[in-house]
Amino acid sequence: MKNITYRIVFVLLVLCFSKVCLAKEIIEIKHAKGDITTTIRKAIEHANEKDIKLVFEKGIYTFLTDYAIGKYKYITNHGNGFKKIIFNFEDFNSVEIEGNGSEFIFSGQVAPFVFEGCKKISVTNITIDWDIPFSFQGDIIAINKKEHYYDLRPHKKGFSWKLVKGHITFPNIKGFSFSNLGSSLSHNKETKAVDYGAWDQNIRSSKVEKLPNGLLRFYNYGIKNWPRVGSVLQSKGDKAHNRYAPAFLVRNSKDIIFNNTIIHHALGMGFLFERSENINVTNSGVYIRKGSARYMSIVADATHFANCKGYILIENCRFEGMYDDGTNVHGTYVKVDTIIDDKTIRVALVHKQQMGFQFADKGDEIWFIKQPNPNRGEINRVVKTETINDYYTDITFDNVIPSDLRKGDILENKTWNPTFTMRGNTIKDHRARNIIIKTPKKILIEDNDLSSMMSSIMLRGETFFWFESGNVEDVTIRNNRFKHCAYGGAEHAILTVSPRLGKTFDHTITYDRNIIFENNSIETFDNRIIWANRVDGLIIRNNTIKQTFTEKSQYPDAHMFDLINCSNVAIKKNRYIGNCSNVLKADEVSKKTLSFKNNKGFKKKK
Repeated sequence: MKNITYRIVFVLLVLCFSKVCLAKEIIEIKHAKGDITTTIRKAIEHANEKDIKLVFEKGIYTFLTDYAIGKYKYITNHGNGFKKIIFNFEDFNSVEIEGNGSEFIFSGQVAPFVFEGCKKISVTNITIDWDIPFSFQGDIIAINKKEHYYDLRPHKKGFSWKLVKGHITFPNIKGFSFSNLGSSLSHNKETKAVDYGAWDQNIRSSKVEKLPNGLLRFYNYGIKNWPRVGSVLQSKGDKAHNRYAPAFLVRNSKDIIFNNTIIHHALGMGFLFERSENINVTNSGVYIRKGSARYMSIVADATHFANCKGYILIENCRFEGMYDDGTNVHGTYVKVDTIIDDKTIRVALVHKQQMGFQFADKGDEIWFIKQPNPNRGEINRVVKTETINDYYTDITFDNVIPSDLRKGDILENKTWNPTFTMRGNTIKDHRARNIIIKTPKKILIEDNDLSSMMSSIMLRGETFFWFESGNVEDVTIRNNRFKHCAYGGAEHAILTVSPRLGKTFDHTITYDRNIIFENNSIETFDNRIIWANRVDGLIIRNNTIKQTFTEKSQYPDAHMFDLINCSNVAIKKNRYIGNCSNVLKADEVSKKTLSFKNNKGFKKKK
């Protein structure tokens, strides 16, 4: 404990004629070489107060897993299981971490930070990284489709891998290794962005040979979309094991600030928030360290919010190189499994990465959504919940449930939805979408620089597979700069509004509503700008769209504006510079209330 200094600070406040005593315990962490996991563990466990602040002397700190806390954790959108935790904060009134510009270097499978049930959180001025990344990468030298192989020059410095009995294993740290490449993408060697036209691959090579010149030959008989010669193939392992834990897990907490917090690597998401409220992520980032040979920063989303409320603000941040979305904001649908009585039902979590997730608690208001209509129906208040196991929960309501509720219908938590603001950020050079969001409360996306492999912004509630709720009702997307978007192999748009509902739902009923897309600057090589399905109220105005020729159009027959089962759409006062003549496609339903006027530069199809 020689690296810790304790100071107790007592502050007396007088508010409204009452005396409130706030005791804050300040724990100063002196820089030391070697593993300081035990130092941190004891500092937190031996804290005398519920309001603590850890202040680090500036330096580079090492954290190993040998003496980390071990706990079984349910972590949404990750693999559940026994996790090694370094910073474990549970049920504190307030937790502050001041890094003073320090770097925290982790090693092996570890969940660096877990905050549970904290009333106030502040993390500032730290950078986190791993000594060895959980990835494998190399240069694609040659491809032989006829013989079903490609030759790769593996990157060695800073990486850990082995060729064992005809298979690549990595990273081989503390007894853990991936036995196949798994989720993989090819990257542009110069920019490090995902390669133009690249597709997600799940690579399980039948055999890997070491060639005399140091290359590796991978035999793949099921590969459909081959990586480009000259690109860099980056792999993060199989889906069942490649989401160990986020860098920061915050659950059942509120009044949260992350400022000047940088993540260069993590074994899952960067910042993950579950059932938390009032969240600020400012002046922070997820990106590859300058000068690093890596092509991936973190394994999954830069930021992710599941069933949060209050407000979310992401401002002046930089998200690059992650292997999933820049941000994902959503609620959770659960399925009706059994109607027990007129006030009690048993619901089921459906996706395996939702196991153990807390859908509702006493006092929460719940929407009933009854097939085939996907829209929110009656509202009822929870008076009791009883957890059956990882998947099933019994919920008792204040009032009688709808008489026409049936097995297979879905529920959505009305209480736990946030307002969302994303301003002044740069998101680029990563897998998937820049922003994917589902909340009925106010959404503002403005003044961001965006470049995406898939759709830059996607609004997609889904009642199957991920079961992420729900439809949006108040969205403004303005003054953003979209440049080089939707450059992966699959077909996407700058803005895609596309609910993914199961077969039991009516796919003609309006789902999302009240979306404004205005004053944005778009530079893109491909056609699709707005691709909207089942939207009521969509305004597209005062945008400047410029066709670029950096890449060849992948979907030349697609239209700039594609409307399906929409109503009350207005496309006006937009300016186009380019050659595309596939301007507007609208089905008969969308045409009835469509306004298209006062636009400039759009060419008529010959």
